[in-house]
Amino acid sequence: MSRVVHFEIQVDDVDRGKAFYAAAFGWSFEDYGQFTGSPYWGIVTGPGDEPGIGGGLLPRAVPAPAPGQGANAFVATIGVDDYDDTERRILAAGGQVALPKTALTGMAWQGYYLDTEGNTFGIHQPDPDAA
Repeated sequence: MSRVVHFEIQVDDVDRGKAFYAAAFGWSFEDYGQFTGSPYWGIVTGPGDEPGIGGGLLPRAVPAPAPGQGANAFVATIGVDDYDDTERRILAAGGQVALPKTALTGMAWQGYYLDTEGNTFGIHQPDPDAA
């Protein structure tokens, strides 16, 4: 069986994209351009000894879909400890609600957002009492 080991986020404005994800999730970035030969930042999503994966952030090669056209790529969902606090940080960092918080009854809270670059992502808080 194959597992996802890396993800990429394409952005129109690299500094704005990095600022959004740092503010919303506390992620940090490392310049990998020397390895890729083009602008590319490694995304550090947490300590290496905890579950999860890292990713990359790079300039968008083609225009993003217009609002209302839906996702044009793989959508990542990010596990969070506190849904409401995370949503506040997302909105304060310039993100927008795409699909509001929904109970996955008996399992979790789930919702989808747009980052400052128009990319869709989800957040997921496990909660057996979600209803």
